[in-house]
Amino acid sequence: MTVKPDRYVRPVLCTRRILSDNPQEMHLLWSLVVPITCLTVVCTGEKSVNFSDVDIPTEHMPFYFNNFPDLAEQCANDEDCPYRDIAKEKKCWGYEDICPKSKAYSIPVCSGDYKGWAKSSEEHVQRFNNQADFGYIKERNREMKIMCEPLFKDDSSLECADHLRFCRGRNIMFNFTDLIHRKEPIRYAMDVLKNGQVGGYCKLHKKRLQDQCDHLSALQSWGPELRNFVEMPHRPVENNECDVIIEKPTFILKIDAINMYHHFCDFFNLYAALHLNGSHPEMFSRDVHILIWESYSYLSNFAPVMETFTKHPVWDLKTFRGETVCFRNVVFPLLPRMIFGLFYNTPVVHGCEKSGLFHAFSKHILHRMKIPQFKRRDDKIRITLLSRQTKYRRILNEDELVTRLEENSNYEVQRVYYSHQMPFSEQLELTHNSDVFIGMHGSGLTHLLFLPDWAAVFELYNCEDENCYMDLARLRGVKYLTWEDSEKVHQEDEGHHPQMGAHAKFTNYRFDVDEFEAIVKKATDHVQAHPAFKEFLSTSLKYGHPATHIEL
Repeated sequence: MTVKPDRYVRPVLCTRRILSDNPQEMHLLWSLVVPITCLTVVCTGEKSVNFSDVDIPTEHMPFYFNNFPDLAEQCANDEDCPYRDIAKEKKCWGYEDICPKSKAYSIPVCSGDYKGWAKSSEEHVQRFNNQADFGYIKERNREMKIMCEPLFKDDSSLECADHLRFCRGRNIMFNFTDLIHRKEPIRYAMDVLKNGQVGGYCKLHKKRLQDQCDHLSALQSWGPELRNFVEMPHRPVENNECDVIIEKPTFILKIDAINMYHHFCDFFNLYAALHLNGSHPEMFSRDVHILIWESYSYLSNFAPVMETFTKHPVWDLKTFRGETVCFRNVVFPLLPRMIFGLFYNTPVVHGCEKSGLFHAFSKHILHRMKIPQFKRRDDKIRITLLSRQTKYRRILNEDELVTRLEENSNYEVQRVYYSHQMPFSEQLELTHNSDVFIGMHGSGLTHLLFLPDWAAVFELYNCEDENCYMDLARLRGVKYLTWEDSEKVHQEDEGHHPQMGAHAKFTNYRFDVDEFEAIVKKATDHVQAHPAFKEFLSTSLKYGHPATHIEL
């Protein structure tokens, strides 16, 4: 049988199980010639790129083209390219070797006092950039070291950032045969692999690898897994040592899906990893696999967000239990609980806000989920109050607060309850079309990531957890307000944590209506004064209709 490939390949006879979308590959395996730093397996050759398949917001395309100048040239000379007018714009994300500030995705806003935090205002901005913006990607890129070195193109390879917070490899073998004997469910486990159950045919720099295994925690690094990496005596694929061969690029995720806040830490770090691994035009491709590093089937109300990263079913460790699996291209992304990591544990320097990385993540997810920004028929401020129907942190006089807002003819008020029964896309549509978003301390406030740029979030009461959503709002670049007058908020009781006794998060609250209205007024003043809101409103009132929306 002859198969005509559309990529640079060479045939290898194969009788093993191959996971591939092409049924012909059940009989013929095409091994791939790619650089070791390439995520994807496609080598374009004479094949033209379908630019619509890139599927990122139009506003992001100039940054994408900057990294792939040949594609920019191809688009600029193609009358059918939808991005022809912007293909030659000189813009950069912020992690490239050369990226002038005037061309960067965004510049952090650092208006606070930098003394005690930095030696100068420039250092102040740079510190925030390295902590929480595209500078973080640049720092991790600089750290990348070869852990297992290939000598020939068909060899295995492994390279990692410091502390094994991010790694990628080629032709890597995983031996999951022991999992068939595991009776207990696997989650947050550090003993999934034993020594020798992961490896490749390459020159292993063992001491270098072991020196980086210093953050041994389930969700802080890939140390618990890669400390077991060994140098194999044969190429695992060519030597018939694989029961399963995964041809498509695969991302292995260790997730922290406790609630929306923590699960979006997973999604955010996966998005950041796309940039960190972005050496190929298909860096944003959904034609990749995702393997969750646990034995629980992935079931989540936020599954539509996972679908923005892959168009294939999500795997878990049960998928390959009892088998030896070889991955042609595998990525170990940034993790949700890294020390000084992104999102959760991010040390946000005082006085700075507006991370371009967080902004780009928001736009990327909204675009891929096709969440519309509806135009307006009037200049009313859209206020959304997130109601809690839980045992704790309920607003005892919620009806009274909503009624007071509804009395203001300048407001359009809606009260929402984001339950598991409401599709997440509907939740995002409501959030993204809000100007002021109000809610008690809780994971639902993670929705602030998807507010429009001009919006304000009002954490009605932070329950003595002062920094969590304030910092997240700073990172996203939206206005943050919270209750300040302790004499005008009343707890139902002292709070009853199951183990720790009295606790502010384990009770309900009643709020002074006048003070509530005054804080909402501060939020609406911010929205009305924001240049982006003024421009949006002007465009909407000039051209808007109820069914129209701004393209994302």
